[in-house]
Amino acid sequence: MTQAVRAKKHLGQHFLKDQNIAGAIVSALVEAYQTGAVLEVGPGMGVLTKYLLEQNSLTTWAAEVDSESITYLHASYPHLSERLLNQSFLEINLSEKFTTGIAVIGNFPYNISSQIIFHILDHRDAVPVMVGMFQKEVAERIGAKNGGKEYGIISVITQAFYDVEYLFTVHEHVFDPPPKVKSGVIRMVRRKDELGCEEALFRKVIKTAFNQRRKKLRNAISVFGLSDEKLGEFATKRAEELSVADFVALTNLIAARE
Repeated sequence: MTQAVRAKKHLGQHFLKDQNIAGAIVSALVEAYQTGAVLEVGPGMGVLTKYLLEQNSLTTWAAEVDSESITYLHASYPHLSERLLNQSFLEINLSEKFTTGIAVIGNFPYNISSQIIFHILDHRDAVPVMVGMFQKEVAERIGAKNGGKEYGIISVITQAFYDVEYLFTVHEHVFDPPPKVKSGVIRMVRRKDELGCEEALFRKVIKTAFNQRRKKLRNAISVFGLSDEKLGEFATKRAEELSVADFVALTNLIAARE
């Protein structure tokens, strides 16, 4: 019998024990991505891996940094071995390694969850679908709509390129060891439409606006030098009130300021 893996705090490991939830996470991926390659991030003891490998239309890869988990996965899933990468997901150039595209799935370590999202965004041309479990607050922020306090930088930038759906909440007791917070599973499906503005400036505008989110935009983004007249209705709004489309329009105003 293969020895169980010890969860390591420094890696943010909380192993999912509930098979029904594991199956539901994989099913959520398959609903949006029926065939192709999929990369599991941090498989640990393979609770998702098992269900992924049952999908004959998917070619499963996995990225794991824990050597104990690597040993366990090689023993438990030998047919995965050639596609088991002993490498941090954040270090993988998805666009170069998976030139025909790859979906991403995982019970993500809480301590790098935002980095995982931004890595996917940086390689979005290669990632059509993502289904993942995050700390509940982070999952809610990623999919938050404008007008609320959860809405922020990660909400706008993610939703500019992906349609985000909050699927379900996962309670603490189904993990070993149990985390101190609830988790949330989301699905991201890449949008087909173009952004509609220059991306680097778009990101800069969003970050500048939210860095002083309590201020009205006339003050929060004064560094860009737009008059109230040029800003129009944006002048008296705050960052959290703007939709993705509003931020695109604001970026284009700034780009044309000269």
